[in-house]
Amino acid sequence: MKVFGIAGHSGMGKTTLLERLVPALGARGLRVSLIKHSHKAIEIDRPGKDSYRLREAGCHEVLLLGDQRWALMHELRGEPEPPLPVLLGHMAPCDLVLVEGFKGGDFPKLEVWRAELGRPTLWPDWPGIGAIAGDGAMPAALAVGSARPAWLPLADTAAIVGFVLAASGVVPRGAAAEMQAAAGPGAAGRGPVAAR
Repeated sequence: MKVFGIAGHSGMGKTTLLERLVPALGARGLRVSLIKHSHKAIEIDRPGKDSYRLREAGCHEVLLLGDQRWALMHELRGEPEPPLPVLLGHMAPCDLVLVEGFKGGDFPKLEVWRAELGRPTLWPDWPGIGAIAGDGAMPAALAVGSARPAWLPLADTAAIVGFVLAASGVVPRGAAAEMQAAAGPGAAGRGPVAAR
């Protein structure tokens, strides 16, 4: 399971980009999941429902199952937030986990940045940012130095998908079969002995 981060200040368009990335990655045969870190108190349950009432009564975890999905709610009750590796351990196997948040995490990231919001980039303060997807030309301040991140047009989903795949090391499911076909018939059985 590979991990790739989408970073950016609030309002930059991370969710909008993710709404384009997830189906584009899925079209390449990849199974994609997401972990989103929020600094706010989140509530996915509804007051008055049985599951909500039982969490409030003190259950440590409540697993809610319906005919379309299930959700596990784990109450921290004053415990520290678990680190990303612990959360990844709760995820079902997949090809790629996209992560929004966990700014200090040591994994490859792309920053979403829009000049009109007037905020500085997170790069170079956040580790792992290898590219910035923006809505205009690269700012002059980012064009200096050899360690600068790649600059990608925010509207170019294909270029961003290409960067995500390259930076995360994920190979689309169809790619191995395409490489095999390009190698020619019988290539899978060739080895040092078969080639003689």
